[in-house]
Amino acid sequence: MTKLRMGIIGVGGIAQERHIPAFLQLQDKVTLMAVNDMNEERADEVAKKYNIPHVFSNYHELFAVVDAVTICTPNKFHAEISIAALNAGVHVFCEKPMAITTEECERMIEASQKAGKLLSIGYHYRYTEVSQIAKRAVMENQIGDPLVTRVQALRRRKVPGWGVFTNKELQGGGSLIDFGCHLLDLSMWLLGDPEPVEVIGKTYNRLSKSPIQINDWGSFNYQTFEVDDHVSAYITFENDISVLFECSWAANIKEDKIHLSVSGAEGGLNMYPFELYQPKLGSMMETTAKAEHNEKKAGVVQAENFVNSCLGESELVVKPEQAMKVSKIIEAIYQSSESGTSVKLS
Repeated sequence: MTKLRMGIIGVGGIAQERHIPAFLQLQDKVTLMAVNDMNEERADEVAKKYNIPHVFSNYHELFAVVDAVTICTPNKFHAEISIAALNAGVHVFCEKPMAITTEECERMIEASQKAGKLLSIGYHYRYTEVSQIAKRAVMENQIGDPLVTRVQALRRRKVPGWGVFTNKELQGGGSLIDFGCHLLDLSMWLLGDPEPVEVIGKTYNRLSKSPIQINDWGSFNYQTFEVDDHVSAYITFENDISVLFECSWAANIKEDKIHLSVSGAEGGLNMYPFELYQPKLGSMMETTAKAEHNEKKAGVVQAENFVNSCLGESELVVKPEQAMKVSKIIEAIYQSSESGTSVKLS
């Protein structure tokens, strides 16, 4: 059986915590062939740790020995490296977000189509058990036409104190582009990938610019903090769908909270925990399911979907056109906050 030869570009935390372990569980179908990182010493260490045969200081050289790459670099480089890989005839799995701007996303899709190679983005929340059940409930018309969706991806005091997460030039933003994007993508996937119409948003970072810091995830320099730590938005879509959205790294709330619920014309659902609400037998009926949100397991399922798709055995769950819509809305939220007005998208 032919195996997919995989290269890893960027071998920091997410590569070592999620992607490399996931691919190692799929060794009957994929071989970790090469790594590249700006930190050459770290690249050497990772290669030795996981018995990866090739280390390249220039990621362009890596393309010659692989069939696909997983890109785990800062957001600024997602488009540049993805396009280079696709132009070299290599399939691309890129960590979220797809890119910082919609224009970059468009160029990535164009390169994918021109090369005839796959491009997928790391929105792994779709692969959790609870997400799969929620998607099935919507597809089987258990809630009817979706009307109002509520999304909260809230952390009380978890600004990442490592890496470049608070660097606007390298990341393009903070809590929204890093954490909120997962729930935004998940909600749009559940809703059937509708076309966004208008966005009004507001971003904040006052808490993280305060000299008195309480943070559960390490320390950071409040004087140079330049990205959003709290965001709210109201998004409208075609077919009269609306989404109430909020995310944070730092907010004065009781505790961390992840919430996604959809109110439809015939029923409603909540995801954490999964519950289905329907008017039946003259009463409001409530159905529950034991479905977990296990990101480690989801990472393996995500890797398997990408590998199988590259081998022609499956179809991508996360398509680049869908991921571009997420980036388009994120870009619009930032634009709306800066301008103080709503942004029309169609």
